[in-house]
Amino acid sequence: MTGTRTQTLGARLAEALAAKDEAALRGLLADDVDFKGLTPGRTWEGTGPDDVVEVLLGSWFEDSDTIERVVDVTERDDVVDTSHVSYRFDLVNPGGAYVAEQQAYYRGEDRIGHLRIMCSGFRPR
Repeated sequence: MTGTRTQTLGARLAEALAAKDEAALRGLLADDVDFKGLTPGRTWEGTGPDDVVEVLLGSWFEDSDTIERVVDVTERDDVVDTSHVSYRFDLVNPGGAYVAEQQAYYRGEDRIGHLRIMCSGFRPR
């Protein structure tokens, strides 16, 4: 196959999270990104890349969480101006081996300006 496939913002978001790549994550987010998140026991909110990075890489995934691989990245047709991506990670930490899945809805062409993520939490493998 020839040519280059351009990755969507959603696929790049999943990759940045899996790599715990703060710079790549910041580069995907608009300066005034509006973020809301849902985990099994809490809701999260923030405005701006600093808030999003702090929640996603500072609270949802800790230093001791090693994401071994991205199991699946699935994108669906846009709902007018809102895109969707789901992704699943295999991860390990001192507590054992887990799987986590997230559903993300986002808006933006070059950078994400509106982001909603729901996380399954870490489920034992």
